[in-house]
Amino acid sequence: MEKGFYKLPELPYGLDSLEPVISETQLGIHYTKHHKSYVEKANEILGILDSIASDESSERPDIGILYRKLTFNVGGIVLHNLYWKSMRSPGGENIPSSNLMEIIERNFGSLHSLKMQFSELAVNIEGSGWAVIFHCTMTGRLLIAPIQSHNLNIYPGFKPVLALDMWEHAYYLDYKNDKKGYIQKFWEIANWDQLEKDLGQAAVS
Repeated sequence: MEKGFYKLPELPYGLDSLEPVISETQLGIHYTKHHKSYVEKANEILGILDSIASDESSERPDIGILYRKLTFNVGGIVLHNLYWKSMRSPGGENIPSSNLMEIIERNFGSLHSLKMQFSELAVNIEGSGWAVIFHCTMTGRLLIAPIQSHNLNIYPGFKPVLALDMWEHAYYLDYKNDKKGYIQKFWEIANWDQLEKDLGQAAVS
């Protein structure tokens, strides 16, 4: 079977569709520069690994460094793919369905409590990272976790269902150093329907 490579996915909306929460300029740079760069760098590393597999020479690059770089870039791809899906165009009443609300209330007490916990975790992320909601496949719970850089080894094997990018390149053009303002506005465009879809038919306690 032919080996595959990563692709930059199409956005689920236009570059101006998240305004005024996220500007067309901010979204465009984030998507066409940063996300695209992770795809290109990951594919470059896959090319090197393919060369190693077919090369009989004794000279090899540092495999540990190579795979660490691959992990970083693939983590960036996975998280950005989810981040774009975690948002929708602003407008109308943006609340979870009754089914999802019931799940949220069982796990966090209330939607307000979920937003409070998630926002507090996100604003306190130091440096570059993410705030993510995971579905824990072992307990059926929804859990919130910070991710440093693109490290997806937190809650290994658990499915991320909503992600907020807290790297400065995600918000600085629009919000400067106002991380709290960026997080608060995120709730206006949080895509609850996509979160519920990603949970699928999994049993969530």
